[in-house]
Amino acid sequence: MPISFWALGWRSLWRDVRAGELRLVVLAVTLAVAALTAVGFLADRLQSGLQRDAQQLLGGDAVIASDRPLDPVFAEQAAALGLQTANTVSFPTMARADTAQGGASKLVALKAVGSGYPLRGRLRTASTLDDALAMPVRDAVQTGIPQAGTVWVEAQLLDALGVAPGQPLLLGNSSLTIAAVLTQEPDKGAALMNFAPRVMLNAVDIPATGLIQPASRVNYRMAVAGAPAQAKAFEAWADAYIKGGVERSVRGVRLESLQGGRPELSQTLDRAGKFLSLVALLSALLSAVAVALAARAFAAAHLDDCAMLRVLGLPQRTIAASYVVEFAWVGVFSSALGLLLGYLLHHVFLVLLAGLVETRLPASGWAPVLLGGGMGLTLLFAFGLPPVLQLAQVPPLRVIRRDMGQLRPASVGVLAVGVAGFAALLMAVSSDVKLGLIAVGGFAAAVLVFAGLGWLAIQLLRRSVNEATAPRALVLATRQIAARPAYTVVQISALAVGLLALVLLVLLRTDLISGWRSSTPPDAPNRFVINLMPEQAQAFQQALREAGVEKFDWYPMIRGRLVAVNGRSVSAQDYEDERARRLVEREFNLSNSAVQPPNNTITGGRWQSEEVGAISIEEGLAKTLRLKVGDVLRFEVAGVPIDSTITSLRKVDWASMRANFFALYPVSAMPDLPVTYLSAFKAPPVRGFDNALVRQFPNITATDVGSAIAQLQKVLDQVIAAVEFLFVFTLAAGLVVLFAAVSATREDRAREYAIMRAVGAGSALLRQVQRIELAGVGLLAGFLASLVASAVGWALAHYVFDFAWVVSPWVPLAGSLAGAALALAAGWWGLREVLNRPVMQTLRQAAT
Repeated sequence: MPISFWALGWRSLWRDVRAGELRLVVLAVTLAVAALTAVGFLADRLQSGLQRDAQQLLGGDAVIASDRPLDPVFAEQAAALGLQTANTVSFPTMARADTAQGGASKLVALKAVGSGYPLRGRLRTASTLDDALAMPVRDAVQTGIPQAGTVWVEAQLLDALGVAPGQPLLLGNSSLTIAAVLTQEPDKGAALMNFAPRVMLNAVDIPATGLIQPASRVNYRMAVAGAPAQAKAFEAWADAYIKGGVERSVRGVRLESLQGGRPELSQTLDRAGKFLSLVALLSALLSAVAVALAARAFAAAHLDDCAMLRVLGLPQRTIAASYVVEFAWVGVFSSALGLLLGYLLHHVFLVLLAGLVETRLPASGWAPVLLGGGMGLTLLFAFGLPPVLQLAQVPPLRVIRRDMGQLRPASVGVLAVGVAGFAALLMAVSSDVKLGLIAVGGFAAAVLVFAGLGWLAIQLLRRSVNEATAPRALVLATRQIAARPAYTVVQISALAVGLLALVLLVLLRTDLISGWRSSTPPDAPNRFVINLMPEQAQAFQQALREAGVEKFDWYPMIRGRLVAVNGRSVSAQDYEDERARRLVEREFNLSNSAVQPPNNTITGGRWQSEEVGAISIEEGLAKTLRLKVGDVLRFEVAGVPIDSTITSLRKVDWASMRANFFALYPVSAMPDLPVTYLSAFKAPPVRGFDNALVRQFPNITATDVGSAIAQLQKVLDQVIAAVEFLFVFTLAAGLVVLFAAVSATREDRAREYAIMRAVGAGSALLRQVQRIELAGVGLLAGFLASLVASAVGWALAHYVFDFAWVVSPWVPLAGSLAGAALALAAGWWGLREVLNRPVMQTLRQAAT
């Protein structure tokens, strides 16, 4: 009777599912799809939310931003195109309550707005607070801006200062009335970039505050809005003008548009997304190995069945088509299960990243669903189907000669096409070429390293075990490992890659962060004060001494922009590195000191005190901008060009938390330049110290570095928690690979154990052999993973975090023990029935 391959595929699927022979394949595909789609759903919703709120987050159709007052030409061009404009000025400063309300002070993000603000989005304010919850109630849309003499503030500032609407708020030299509680603000930016609560006031009140000083870091923004065609025309003109394509280049000015966006809007979430994508890619790569091993084991178990079907006259194409049908349904089911799990998991990410993601996100689109389904089917057809399709070529003679029709290595062509397709899909998933190349290439490199070291360890083990004196169990286990070097290497490599990610993550979370914290001296400054005027210097230092602060940093601050190197003007277009571009566009905080700072080491040239016309540059900055000793730099300070020759390069200990500068003049005074002062010190444990300091010097900006570090650490902990959560899938995928590798040798082990039992070996001895073999594989994998993770951790500490970190000797030991435990667990689960199988049954099934 002719048999339909559809029917045969369904019957085979039902039989294999009941027999549990597809569990590993389903589990591996489900893990890969779940990990990738969880990140995909999160990224899709974040991107959709940013696009939905793009105009509100930007505050207009396009924005011109600068660190100095904007050239009127931009407003003139906008007016010529019929566009509306709105100007804002923002910078950090100190706000304080009136003495009657306690006189507390707090760092705030001040924004001065002009008429017409906001062009896009809506302002919402409330006039009252819920006393129990300290939250605004009954907020409403505002159609204007704060009236002169008033401010709108966020609720957290009211709680911090102990003030309420209707009471005064002191800003610099001004006292302004709190008129409303700000509940929604356009163009605020990402939540991470706004640690300080917002204070909004009318731009006409800024001069009276006296807060903008020569060294103040002020952000000037002009938003434009209007017809789409005119807005695009303005963007094109502004972009060309800024780059110098129209008349001249404009230093420190940048264009922010809906297409380009503001970098800070998604920088932190992008970094978190890249971490998550990297872990998800690792899960997919491990799952690909697991699918390949599990499919090969599946095919090996069906050789006899297919030989019988060939004897009964079933055509090869029918057998092949039936397995294609079976694996297609397995792929559809596994992908659907992974999609469901991934969708549920991305909600966990939203909880873990709470605070970074404050707005209500729109529903996800279909892209992650299509990507997850494509990944599941690609895994099966690229890595699972090639060995299974060999079943169609099993000769009928295998029924009486089981040594015939063994599986061959996969076709190089088929494997290459599958791997290429899988790599291309991973590159698409990563959405970042560099990340994709690092993930795919790094995975391949790590596997090769682990495989090479594993093979060397096997050869060393074979030669180091003395069979004449070693225990019998160890001798037999060594023979078992040496007899299957390929499978042993696969087991070692798979577990080592999974453990590498785990150990590295643990080191990043514990040892590296602890090392960073311990690198900060106990007396390191935790307060940085800027905007100190020269006439306040003596009084401020006296106030510190009266409060018990005897040791403090005191440096002049000069705002200057690098405009030329060796007589040649420089611009962002001269550099390919993104950091170099930003540095050239920004204004530097320059300083001078005749004494070499104690936390600065000279690495090039020489430091000569009071050397006129000299400048010392931090070595990292010199490397980024391709500067060297002897180069002549021209800084423009308040419109005055100053030429200086680089006479020394300094290595700065940034972890010291002291006042540090990229560029330092080795002279005691520069009297012809506008200057303010910076002071860094450790605040005394005196209640009300900060408030008293701000009351005495209302124009200063005091930053509590300890609080900022704590907030940054909280954000870092959130991201690490999300990565750790997703890493569970990577570890599970690694265990599936190990289990698949162990299971792939099940029948070979069963025959070997049966032969040993037939010649007198007891079950206790064979259990010892199995445990020693698995523990040895796990120990080696954990040891290799720990060594590589320690090396990577040291490199991160030395080259990225820039502090001394000593690798703990317990790391390799802990990694080895963890690897042994995981290998024993996977081996026990996969081989638990091998030792209990009757000897005669195994020998009868053995090849004749």
